[in-house]
Amino acid sequence: MRAMAEPADQIHARAVAAGPGGRLPNPDFVTWESFPFEVVDGALVPKVLAAPTDEAPRKGEGGQDCFLCADEVPGVIWTNERWRVKHLERSGLPMVLMLEPIEHLDLPDLDDDLAGELGRITVWLSRIMERLPNVERVHVNRWGDGSAHLHVWFLARPTGLPNLRGTFATLWDDILPPGPEDVWREDLATVARKLATHDGRAQV
Repeated sequence: MRAMAEPADQIHARAVAAGPGGRLPNPDFVTWESFPFEVVDGALVPKVLAAPTDEAPRKGEGGQDCFLCADEVPGVIWTNERWRVKHLERSGLPMVLMLEPIEHLDLPDLDDDLAGELGRITVWLSRIMERLPNVERVHVNRWGDGSAHLHVWFLARPTGLPNLRGTFATLWDDILPPGPEDVWREDLATVARKLATHDGRAQV
């Protein structure tokens, strides 16, 4: 079976069928404190900016109780001696992966060798994912507010769906219903196998 993310017409048909009138239900992120909009007098407007406050500690701060340092990390599809790539739960985009150092390090903690390796793996992974059929672009992001253990996101955007362009792809990933599991798993295995031709070992 050849790995192939779904074409745009199949994603569109599944999304339209998921809600009345083709409208999908609101995702959880609209209830987050950080969500920047609210409805006032029937209009969607930016929220009033909250007053300054102390920063909340991140998960795993100082290496304490870090869930990414556990002996068993779920979803790992590729590893070498210093890095791993894992998937999250199946979601609206064709594929969302994370690249993490095995050691408890944040981005500013990387020495020059690890920084260079991060760059190489980022390029390899982006190139491999973008060469999957029906994947137009791979967005690479790093947010460091939730966990003190570095995790870099790789989000595969499907070809031919203009709503998903740019930064809104991260939101549509939570809005769209997930695609077929067998296709997703085959694509994960293909990415892991091709990444292992550069370095490391496929784990799926």
